[in-house]
Amino acid sequence: MASGQSFLNTIKNMLKTSIKLFLGVSILSIFIFFTIFGLLFYKVDPKEPKFASLHPPSLENPLGTDILGRDILAQLIYGTAYSLKIGVLAALIASAIGIIVGGVGGYLGGIVDDILTLITNTLLTIPSIALLVVIAAYFRVRSEWIIILIIGITSWPSMARSIRSQVLSLKSRDFIELAKLLGLSKSRILFVEVLPNMLSYIVMYFFLNIAGAIVSEAALSVIGLGPTATISLGILLRWAIAWDSIRCGAWWWFLFPGLAITIISVSLFLINDGLDQLYNPRARG
Repeated sequence: MASGQSFLNTIKNMLKTSIKLFLGVSILSIFIFFTIFGLLFYKVDPKEPKFASLHPPSLENPLGTDILGRDILAQLIYGTAYSLKIGVLAALIASAIGIIVGGVGGYLGGIVDDILTLITNTLLTIPSIALLVVIAAYFRVRSEWIIILIIGITSWPSMARSIRSQVLSLKSRDFIELAKLLGLSKSRILFVEVLPNMLSYIVMYFFLNIAGAIVSEAALSVIGLGPTATISLGILLRWAIAWDSIRCGAWWWFLFPGLAITIISVSLFLINDGLDQLYNPRARG
């Protein structure tokens, strides 16, 4: 009973602080539960062509079928699961690199900071999608892990630059000077004293990285450079485009994966904006 009351109080506080945060968390939660329950209870093989070709939404196939007679709902369930997985894992890689590069450069300064800043700024001048395409094109077979690594190692520069600026601001604070007087090592000060004070900022950027990774995977898949043996939301769009679903009048084929990518991305941006309002009094004002 107490836990239920605590949950309700949390929801009320979220609503009072930021309706954007509440909406973002709610929408994202719906997609997560949709995926979990779909995988558990909707036992239809997304790759098995056992239904009528290009059948519109019906009781048997709630979201219709594609040109090969495969169930779109089953594909959407698996595609959402893999897209979220790719987004979260790629965001973890990008965030880890961004935190290390930005944190180390900002705190140590000197030649280390100059080199890391030069690398960061150089990568920022290269369009991310162009870099993704060039790297992905070298792989004939692209597993989901290759896509995750490609997106992760190309998505960190903007976060690194932002983390660096935050570290530069924090390292002159009194509690950092006190830590130095206590004889704490530079690595301990950075990872135990500085970065935990930026946790809210890091979490906000992490959600942005998830949205960016999902959109990047979709972009790669649409042009034929996505995962070769995995169903993702981007792959569903690729199939719909390749088989000319618009000309065939199969609006459901491209509509649902396109909406899923858009709504998930919007929910992540809402969470980011809501967290900004939660932790930043100026944004809340």
